[in-house]
Amino acid sequence: MVQIKSPEQIAKMREAGLVVAAIHAATREAAVPGATTKDLDQVARKVLAEHGAKPNFLGYGGFPATICTSVNEVVVHGIPSDEVVLKDGDVISIDCGAIVDGWHGDAAYTAFVGSGHAPELIELSRVTEESMWAGIAAMKQGNRLVDISRAVETYIRRQPKPGGGRYGIIEDYGGHGIGTEMHMDPHLLNYVDRRRGKGPKLVPGFCLAIEPMVSLGTPRTRVLEDEWTVITTDGTWSSHWEHSVALTEQGPLVLTAPDGGKAKLAELGITAAPDPLA
Repeated sequence: MVQIKSPEQIAKMREAGLVVAAIHAATREAAVPGATTKDLDQVARKVLAEHGAKPNFLGYGGFPATICTSVNEVVVHGIPSDEVVLKDGDVISIDCGAIVDGWHGDAAYTAFVGSGHAPELIELSRVTEESMWAGIAAMKQGNRLVDISRAVETYIRRQPKPGGGRYGIIEDYGGHGIGTEMHMDPHLLNYVDRRRGKGPKLVPGFCLAIEPMVSLGTPRTRVLEDEWTVITTDGTWSSHWEHSVALTEQGPLVLTAPDGGKAKLAELGITAAPDPLA
């Protein structure tokens, strides 16, 4: 069952989303050569405490940390550790969430550590992020869930990959509903699978975490012995971007973007919904 939110509930989710945005800003600044991924986890904990919010990753299914720190070939669910020291040239995806008064926010971004990154890595992150925004732009009344999947996949497939070949759209992980829980129905694929049908119709109050994960090679992954860390099977590096989005009567509101998605959606010819906290 899809949980439909009232405007008041969406406002609470916006509060949680802004805490997530603050975690992103703080961890992005801290993701420098010589920092450990455990250092970044501590930064996130501090931000949550400052905002009086709770972590939704810590303890989820037994996950032992506040954020996921996925470096290079790690696609998602990397566990912060004192042993993982960031170095110049690394790529890290940070996924995190927050709970405010029982309502969840969840978002991820990819960052470049230091300098000297290969152009194909910079392009990989750009393609992944832009495909997320293409999916967000498809979140409008009258569309169905599959229209978001199609928008994400279509954007990625239309981008030429440096060196030839195709980007790998990760198959085993995708987006999801969000609200009183971090992961809720429906599951959102980042590609079209005709066996799954069109999915539910998008109506006001529908809230989704839209999160493409893309690699430079294979779409396939495997989980390491820690039962969390997900890597590409061919060792190619990957990118992960995510925003939590609410569909309102006035259009989409990007709950985890500082400006509610206003600037980026305007580039796509879409007016973002008014921020209920403004």
